[in-house]
Amino acid sequence: MTLNDGRGPTEWQEGRHGVGPWEGPWPEDPRFDARFLADGDSRNVVDAYRYWSLDAIVADLDTRRHDFHVAIENFENDMNIGTVVRTANAFLAREVHIVGRRRWNRRGAMVTDRYQHIRHHETVADLVAWARAEELTIVAIDNTPGSVPLETAELPRRCVLLFGQEGPGVTDAAQDAAAMTCSIAQFGSTRSINAGVAAGIAMHAWVRQHADLSQAW
Repeated sequence: MTLNDGRGPTEWQEGRHGVGPWEGPWPEDPRFDARFLADGDSRNVVDAYRYWSLDAIVADLDTRRHDFHVAIENFENDMNIGTVVRTANAFLAREVHIVGRRRWNRRGAMVTDRYQHIRHHETVADLVAWARAEELTIVAIDNTPGSVPLETAELPRRCVLLFGQEGPGVTDAAQDAAAMTCSIAQFGSTRSINAGVAAGIAMHAWVRQHADLSQAW
């Protein structure tokens, strides 16, 4: 079986339910996994990665990951983290950082956490120390007084986009550590938007400013 020439997400194409067993001589490329070649591949991956092993996919992603990281505070077991991880995978963040509780609900990640590097930090101070050692600028995303509109902000290329929890938002300690805080323009009646949605908007803002769009699927 040959793969589609299109490189778009399979859930938007005819092959949304996966592909069956490989037809014809098996490829000799070591990136292919014998299990998927024999049984078919029903994973939610782009067509370019069909039949590849998990390790091969992660290794290829590692050659193309972007220079931004995503961090989200998890002091109250935030249910949005899975969505943040899935979106970070879509925009190919370098790493996702969980600050606070180590455990988080993976259901929203839709298995994308297998392809995304995830790092845990006990406290905001630990995250800040790590970011400074890596020479990364921390950018908090929260609608607070004095924040810079994300729509007009120039985001650093090497940065950590830091998000708070649903409800309380970014903690004071995180805002104090951030080089800048960006707000997302809102026009309706609600005071804030979902943390997972905010993360997606901010990541896309970074992509629009810095990503090589010719590398997109």
